[in-house]
Amino acid sequence: PRPEDDRDVRVRTLASEELDLGVATPLLRTQETLDLALGERQIERVVLPGLREIGFGAFEGGPLAEYRAWAWSHPPDAECPGGGESRTEAAMRIAAALVALLDRPEEVLLAVSHALPIRYVVDASDGRFPTARIIPVPHAEAFSLDADAVRLAMSAWEATFLGGPGRSLAAMRRDGKDLVSV
Repeated sequence: PRPEDDRDVRVRTLASEELDLGVATPLLRTQETLDLALGERQIERVVLPGLREIGFGAFEGGPLAEYRAWAWSHPPDAECPGGGESRTEAAMRIAAALVALLDRPEEVLLAVSHALPIRYVVDASDGRFPTARIIPVPHAEAFSLDADAVRLAMSAWEATFLGGPGRSLAAMRRDGKDLVSV
């Protein structure tokens, strides 16, 4: 089967989920996946650039193994060659996007993103710090996180990337909101 067929089957399982907002990145593939997941539902859909994949710089379009080899041998704040993002910059961008989502009035969100942002959020929400060697994210698999899990991820990032909880990424105010990432 084609990867798109697998995606279609997995994403359609979200058809019964109650959702108030759909979020995708500027990459057309994420918008198509979001459209597939939401189907005919008449809910707001937004594009949030902060949830896009890391900027791979000179590694863009090349074998992922080459980027991984570079990332595994450099600290998280090292700027990616060719104008790419450091992992720290990517995490801070993702964190800002999560703040924007948590500040929205909708209760249940479906966010379609990319491997690194999803892995960083899922790992950090379990209290694990983002690392250079991440466990691959299964294609088109849904991860359900509530607002408290997202806040835990933010705390992990504060400790990892900002040097401790005294330097806050943002004030997390909204209780009871769910964030689902695909």
